[in-house]
Amino acid sequence: MKPIAPGTVIFHRYRGYGVVTSVNLMTGWVTARFASEGRTLDLNLSCDQVQHADGEAIQFRRAAPDRMPHGRLMAMMRELHKAGYQRLYLYSWPKPSGLHWRWHVFTGPRQWMQRSWREGWYGSGAEYNLNPVLGWGDAPGASAHELVSALARFDPQGLSRALGRDEDHSQWFADVCDALLPNYTYSLGWDQRDGDVPKHLPVIPLRSHVAPYSGAALPWPPGWSRLWRNLPRVGALARTLKTNPSDVPSDADG
Repeated sequence: MKPIAPGTVIFHRYRGYGVVTSVNLMTGWVTARFASEGRTLDLNLSCDQVQHADGEAIQFRRAAPDRMPHGRLMAMMRELHKAGYQRLYLYSWPKPSGLHWRWHVFTGPRQWMQRSWREGWYGSGAEYNLNPVLGWGDAPGASAHELVSALARFDPQGLSRALGRDEDHSQWFADVCDALLPNYTYSLGWDQRDGDVPKHLPVIPLRSHVAPYSGAALPWPPGWSRLWRNLPRVGALARTLKTNPSDVPSDADG
């Protein structure tokens, strides 16, 4: 969709051609001047059928935007899994404030705690709220296929490390996508002060005004429970790290 800004020439079915004089994309209202009229006219992009001069419709989404990119990332990763890039994983966890969720896409061995970090493959909903792109040269609202193309151009070497089979995880991920998209995503983090690992995968909404998740309970990723089976609580873990770091269990599960 072409951008709209002051100076954009538009067409209205009743007024004809005009020029936009001001835009408020927070509310979806624009002000335009038509022909030789002395006064401007306020128009709503959601319902006034405003078009660009060449006839292309100007659309304004009335639904609340996603607060984080996790849903788009899940859709992109599912397409890559289908194409054989199954060694691609999404780690999602809340920031300490609880206001936003971080994300980290990584490739290679499925090691949830010793994840490989590459520049541009991680971020937070805090930044996404202000600039709804992933930083791969993608455009706001890009489709799953467009995100794949942007990522392949941005870091082909990093994406090549995802080529390979991990059928257990890719099947789990496909089931989770079927259950959660397009309104929900998952979190692999929880407040350890609330107790042990929750029995089922935590689910969070992608946008405001979405009803709480009421679907089937979802399992944790393959191999996840093994990481925490013998892990002591936070206080005990801190003491273990000080006295004998080698006692902390590894999360490498192949």
